[in-house]
Amino acid sequence: MKNRARFSILDKTLLTGSGLLSLLLSRLGRHPTRLQTKGKNSGDVELDMNKLLGRAMIKPTQRINDYLTNKTILITGAGGSIGSELVKQVASFTPKCVVLLGHGENSIFNIKQTLDQKYPQIKFHYVIADIQDKPHLDYIFQQYKPEIVFHAAAHKHVPLMEMNIGAAVRNNIFGTDNLVKIAAKYHVERFVFISTDKAVYPVNTMGLTKRIGELLVQTMAERSKTKFSVVRFGNVLESRGSVIPIFKQQIASGGPVTVTHPDMVRYFMTIPEAVLLVLEAGALSKGGEVFVLDMGKPVKIVDLAKNLIEQSGYRLDKDIKMAFTGIRPGEKLNEVLFYETEKIKKTDHPHVVIAIPNKNKSLNIDEALESIRACLLDSPEQLHDMLISIVEKAGQ
Repeated sequence: MKNRARFSILDKTLLTGSGLLSLLLSRLGRHPTRLQTKGKNSGDVELDMNKLLGRAMIKPTQRINDYLTNKTILITGAGGSIGSELVKQVASFTPKCVVLLGHGENSIFNIKQTLDQKYPQIKFHYVIADIQDKPHLDYIFQQYKPEIVFHAAAHKHVPLMEMNIGAAVRNNIFGTDNLVKIAAKYHVERFVFISTDKAVYPVNTMGLTKRIGELLVQTMAERSKTKFSVVRFGNVLESRGSVIPIFKQQIASGGPVTVTHPDMVRYFMTIPEAVLLVLEAGALSKGGEVFVLDMGKPVKIVDLAKNLIEQSGYRLDKDIKMAFTGIRPGEKLNEVLFYETEKIKKTDHPHVVIAIPNKNKSLNIDEALESIRACLLDSPEQLHDMLISIVEKAGQ
């Protein structure tokens, strides 16, 4: 890598105490822009999330304690980035027990090691299950009788779902339909569905399936005493498959850092902020709402990449190159958080708002599901067109 010698690389294992570190830095007469640790995590840096986000991180309130304490809580997608953080945060509120439902045994096994050691006083149940398997879900709800459900399981990677539309439909639509119906059947108190800003004016398969998931949840809120609600995420920093881990890997490999388009912007939130929004939604919900976090101004992906290169101790172009690869199938330059027809209502949390949907009675969601089911074996193009027609009929 060019000009590597200009950077001072210190091994933190050789330093004992902040005083010695300060002394070394003053003697060197420069700032070590990269602190290395020996071992497999060599090159890791602690990121300044406030700088990456362009705003201060949002803090939690105390209200969530009231509805989680001594409750049986079920979390789908519990081995994923959001699901696993949800489990850890929920555990801190002394629930009666937590049911971790996940499809991937390895991710559930990994989080089990952490939870059993860190929260020995909490009762955890580890369940390997597919949300598309309705009889199995019914058995799980019958056995554990959850009072609170957080639905984080989803197929979320946009380019992959463009290539696997049937899998996205089965998991994100029919899996969600299974869960909301079973939750209502067993009189769950609160159900929070994790959606995405890609569900707003969706152009890709993932966004279309999540939008229909929103409609399923809102419909069930009208039919059930369970308090069903939706949260819409922006892009979650450092979640699996998001840009930060990809950029970090590219930087560690010497570049280039690949950005799809110089004008692409996204709303970003950290994993703790995402979980905060989910927990606050559960506390605030009266049924049928869509909760959104005020994430400030959207961030240019190219600026995020530049910032990360700088925080990693390198200089753009001199040490790490950047390359533009072009927009991928299903991507938009800009994401928005609300439909124009949705009314925005403040909550008593300063950074959480409610999007009140325009109730459109022209869509029969049950008929829509049957239409989708009938198209599952058709061509991907026909299935995609069916999803678009349903979302358009629901009204945007």
